[in-house]
Amino acid sequence: MPTFETVRHANHSPERMFDLVADVEKYPEFVPLCERLVVRQRRTDEDGHEVLIADLTAGYGPVRETFTSMVTLDRAALAIKVEYVDGPFRFLDNRWTFTPREGDGADVHFWIDYEFRSRMLGALMGSMFDRAFRKFSEAFEKRADAIYGVGSV
Repeated sequence: MPTFETVRHANHSPERMFDLVADVEKYPEFVPLCERLVVRQRRTDEDGHEVLIADLTAGYGPVRETFTSMVTLDRAALAIKVEYVDGPFRFLDNRWTFTPREGDGADVHFWIDYEFRSRMLGALMGSMFDRAFRKFSEAFEKRADAIYGVGSV
């Protein structure tokens, strides 16, 4: 059961970083291994959170896998929860939180826990996923700088 957790310091507000991560349709433009992302459904839950059902296709070389997840956007708490629905995993659980830094900017907390259903696929894709997860937060920071400007809050 691979688990990965990191905290990155961004030079942008927690709200801007939340918006960037919540804009899932843009992931194929800059997220490692993400080749395609399609939002199949958008709704508002009973707590007023936006909920997305999305298919993400991850690929590396000749290997492609598509999985479906439910993404809950909690703007008030500046938190994003990703829950596995269907695909090549036994389970996948992912959380993002965005907290203000003393002074300016945000701490971007990224946590993921997952396990592939197939040991063979886990062996093939596992090390690539691990490397990609290590680059995720950095990819979002670079994207924020490109969209909002370097060092803007």
